Amino acid sequence: MPETQRSTIDIDEVERFSALAAEWWNPNGKFRPLHKFNPVRLAYIRDQIANRFGRDPRAARPLAGLRILDIGCGGGLLCEPMARLGADVVGADASETNIEVAKLHAAEAKVDIDYRATTAEALAAAGEEFDVILNMEVVEHVPDMPFFVGVCAEMVKPGGIMFVATINRTFKALALAIVGAEIVLRWLPRGTHQFGKLVRPDELEKALRDAGMAVADRTGVTYNPIADRWNRSTDMDVNYMLLAEKHSAA
Repeated sequence: MPETQRSTIDIDEVERFSALAAEWWNPNGKFRPLHKFNPVRLAYIRDQIANRFGRDPRAARPLAGLRILDIGCGGGLLCEPMARLGADVVGADASETNIEVAKLHAAEAKVDIDYRATTAEALAAAGEEFDVILNMEVVEHVPDMPFFVGVCAEMVKPGGIMFVATINRTFKALALAIVGAEIVLRWLPRGTHQFGKLVRPDELEKALRDAGMAVADRTGVTYNPIADRWNRSTDMDVNYMLLAEKHSAA
């Protein structure tokens, strides 16, 4: 496909999530799994950023002075806590409906976030750069994962980092994340995930390496049904997160 025709956007996916936009901030609604998932990913993000940039994770605003992009931000579930931790946050999503929901909620919560209805390639073309990019639960929804990862990597400053969270393409993930979560338990709308678009860690790591990023950390995330809580784990068979860094310029 010619470079000028490539896109990071899958229109069907954008329309699917736009139709659910009103549910973003309902902890018992269709995005309940993300609300449950948020504490473990927030803790991981905060602690890793603090470690990489020499910050105290227990400080009131440990991310002060850092510019963060949440690409595919949806309704802003990650943007708001990042802003409260002191970061200068840009939240970008291809869905204008999602962005309007995010803006409204941020205004009500009195949180200052720069929300934009735009794409990764548009931000990169404009020369935007960030200390940290949050690429969370997005790569399994784009039409060309390596291209998308490459575009995002362009925007990471030298010495900066990118987090990527997604779902592994395994039969275990098919059973738990699609059949279990979407069909049996109905935690997510049916069709939220397509098995063929799920991403194995080796595929994601190759895309990151090809984009000039080095994987610095990896972790699985598993669900404990008794405690009704997500926890970090060595098990990356279903949900997992990677941290990649761009080496500083010589």
